[in-house]
Amino acid sequence: MPMNTGAMRNRMDGRRVTAILGPTNTGKTHLAIERMLGHRTGLIGLPLRLLAREVYDQVVKRVGADQVSLVTGEERIEPEGSRFQVCTVEAMPASSDADFVAIDEVQLAANLERGHFFTDRLLHLRGRYETMLLGAETVRGTLEQLLPGLAVTSRPRMSKLTYAGAKKITRLPPRSAVVAFSADEVYAIAELIRRQRGGSAVVLGALSPRTRNAQVQLYQSGEVDFLVATDAIGMGLNLAVDHVAFAQERKFDGHQYRRLTPAEMAQIAGRAGRHMRDGTFGVTGRVAAFEEELVEALEAHRFEPVKALMWRSRDLDFSSIESLRSSLDCASGDRLLTKTPPATDQIALDGLSERPAIARACTDARAVELLWDVCQTPDYRKISPGAHGDLLGSVFLDVHEHGRINQDWLAKQIRMTDRTDGDIDALSNRLAHIRTWTYLSHRKEWLDDAPHWRDATRAIEDRLSDALHQALTKRFIDRRTSILTKRLRENAMLEAQIGDGGAVIVEGHLVGHLRGFRFNADASATGHEAKAANAAAAKALTAEFDKRSTRFAAAPNGDIALGEDAIVRWLGEPVAQLAASEESALKPGLIVLADSQLAGAALEKVRSRLERWLGHHIEQVLRPLVEMSRDQTLEGMARGLAFQLVENLGIIARPQVAGELKELGQDARATLRRHGVRFGAYHVFVPQLLKPAPIRLIALLWALANDKLTAPELVEVPAISASGRTSVEIDGSHAREFYRLAGYRILGKKAVRIDMLERLADLIRPATSWNEGDDGPTPEGAVGGHCFVVTPAMMSILGATHEDMQVILNELGYRGQPRPAQEVLPALPDEPAKGPESDEAEPGGLSEAGPSEADPAGAAPADPAPCPTAEGAPKNSDQTCPDGDDDAETPQTVIVWRRAARTRGRARQSQEPGRRRPAKRGPKRGASAKKATQSRSTRPAKADSGPDPDSPFAKLAELKDSLTKSDG
Repeated sequence: MPMNTGAMRNRMDGRRVTAILGPTNTGKTHLAIERMLGHRTGLIGLPLRLLAREVYDQVVKRVGADQVSLVTGEERIEPEGSRFQVCTVEAMPASSDADFVAIDEVQLAANLERGHFFTDRLLHLRGRYETMLLGAETVRGTLEQLLPGLAVTSRPRMSKLTYAGAKKITRLPPRSAVVAFSADEVYAIAELIRRQRGGSAVVLGALSPRTRNAQVQLYQSGEVDFLVATDAIGMGLNLAVDHVAFAQERKFDGHQYRRLTPAEMAQIAGRAGRHMRDGTFGVTGRVAAFEEELVEALEAHRFEPVKALMWRSRDLDFSSIESLRSSLDCASGDRLLTKTPPATDQIALDGLSERPAIARACTDARAVELLWDVCQTPDYRKISPGAHGDLLGSVFLDVHEHGRINQDWLAKQIRMTDRTDGDIDALSNRLAHIRTWTYLSHRKEWLDDAPHWRDATRAIEDRLSDALHQALTKRFIDRRTSILTKRLRENAMLEAQIGDGGAVIVEGHLVGHLRGFRFNADASATGHEAKAANAAAAKALTAEFDKRSTRFAAAPNGDIALGEDAIVRWLGEPVAQLAASEESALKPGLIVLADSQLAGAALEKVRSRLERWLGHHIEQVLRPLVEMSRDQTLEGMARGLAFQLVENLGIIARPQVAGELKELGQDARATLRRHGVRFGAYHVFVPQLLKPAPIRLIALLWALANDKLTAPELVEVPAISASGRTSVEIDGSHAREFYRLAGYRILGKKAVRIDMLERLADLIRPATSWNEGDDGPTPEGAVGGHCFVVTPAMMSILGATHEDMQVILNELGYRGQPRPAQEVLPALPDEPAKGPESDEAEPGGLSEAGPSEADPAGAAPADPAPCPTAEGAPKNSDQTCPDGDDDAETPQTVIVWRRAARTRGRARQSQEPGRRRPAKRGPKRGASAKKATQSRSTRPAKADSGPDPDSPFAKLAELKDSLTKSDG
């Protein structure tokens, strides 16, 4: 069948062309370099700029930097008079007079996005004496048809490639490369490897050569054992990889997500095993195990042949934009050469041609050719086609209208990238931007002072590259774990020491701290990292534990402290924890907090010192309880009461021991008083234990014995006592026992300090003991008949309002009854009650005089008698009740308090010895009121600070005056 003219035009003479074909690790690239250096001049094209940089470095080592040029899309190193040129395929010149030309990885001519560049170069670019095409066997048939006379040499792989199956990422062998196809996936895998294996190097095609070389060096030097990369490693990068693991098998090829072809997988898997060393490949992560047919194809290097190459016409018509677009869209007419889909440059041309300003400017072939030239600027930024078009449009209009790119605009764009702060993504984004300006800086015909811009963009790119390398290293490599893992794998003796503050240093790296007698690995260490740190540190700690135990045994008491969390600390470091004991709350157990390295005699020294300190600490803080528990002179009821006080940690409600107190003689009481016991009206307690330090320790010991160490009230309630509050609203979520331990009694919704209740008893006792006809002045608040009214002094010591006093007195066993104000008027205080100025007192403070040992509240509390006019009582006072008239300005009744009647059947509480019995009821209320008034009038006048004329007490005062005048 005759061949059409288009096909004949694309078939080139292949008689001076040699194709070196074969799988990876056949030495094809190495052979090409050797052949090139055998000629006077040479040109070699490579698929990636990273590989181009690698080959450039190799050639420079052989012949010197002044003899070699490097040309990529964004990097140009062109010494004058250089003989050898290393390029990316896209950057290769359309024609060359070099003696030798080589094109690597020619099977990429079938790639949808970039294939047409490879096809164009292999069809049209020739060396004067030798041309060499390097690639896979899959492209052999197509090359032989396109290049008649082509000499083909097949090279076998120098090592064996074997499938190793599926492995978890954390189980991959050292010297493994993990392959993924997106930056996000690469970073996620690298982060996992850092946590589990110490770190990995990262290689992506988007990295600058400087960053990529620095990352590869980390891997090649053995500082890390893992490499996470995109398929960039499949294009000839020579790395010491033993195993390749596919973490993904699908990629986006610019048009769709698809599974890699077997040939593409082989190109990547073939990186394992270099030269004569065998390699393995497999899958990891969420990738399913490879099918048997695929495995056989990869191991035997047998794949479907390439049937056609991507092609785009190089004969372009620049007479107009439409003519250019038509020439780009024409077909090859050859079944072996398939028209490529629109590439980035063609898409940019289509977009710009629709802009009126661009269309008006393209009136001749020169302008159209310039537009096409500008459209070939790579879209490194990858923002959007529109954003890329805006950039290209600005460049084109500047060059077309002014012959040069506007320098101010260019300088502004470059300055925006000159920052090295930010994370990996920010640095990568700036690098992508500077790559665009680096590319444009090499277009010397478009710029004034092009060398200046090349130097400026290169300096910025270098700074960004270094910053990105540091960021990648910091995020994905734990140098500490990497070194420890390597040394442990080598079974080497690690150099370890204990630094200041207990810092454990191994091989110069901080791996943790020695806290007391426990080693705490660095918080950032997990998994394999933590194991390495612990194993390394353990070698240095045994001797240190012996030294520390000796120092601790001789430590003064002041260096040891007990915290509210029941932890004993030595110089701030935890060394022991209290534990509940079956003996007594005052004798808790001890658990030494230490690693296994503290053992034998050293452990016994630590335990003995802890037990001595704890016993001394409890004895010092809770001395009255400790001494009572040891006092062998106590007998009978005194001994029993002392036992109860110790068991109740120093506080007992008086009704609980009323029977014992009845039988307790004065001598026994005196013995207990020597231990600090006080027999109060409402409680039997030890005032010395109502101070902050004893309260905290008592609460801790009780919480320890009752499994309440985590209760928030363990800290909060003692803190209330330490603040000096005489009363406080209770928190319903708190255990009530904590209030008792802190020296408070719960009365309604209030918790009142028990020492303040005893002071209240001191005020109530004389008022209830007074009767009409008694000699001397009338006690404040006394109304006769064993009754009293609430006074400002009572409210002040409790920090309570009238409403609070009602609840408190009811709970204490008193009953309030409303009485006519005229009957009780002399007993009302001269000064109106303004409420307490402060609800605070010295923590644990007691009045020096102390209350008598009478028990005004010994009987069980009774419900208070309701005020018959409670609904009409003034809101701001429960001292008085109106007579039923809501609009009355002057209160007509006053609440009078007396002891509640004893409940039938309840044991009658006897009076304490020495208590004064109340006198018989005296004369009638009227005479007593007059006598009391006369008695009160003899008192020294109090300074009048000017009462509030609107208060109920001011009204009562006015009523008293009017009654006095009427009696007179």
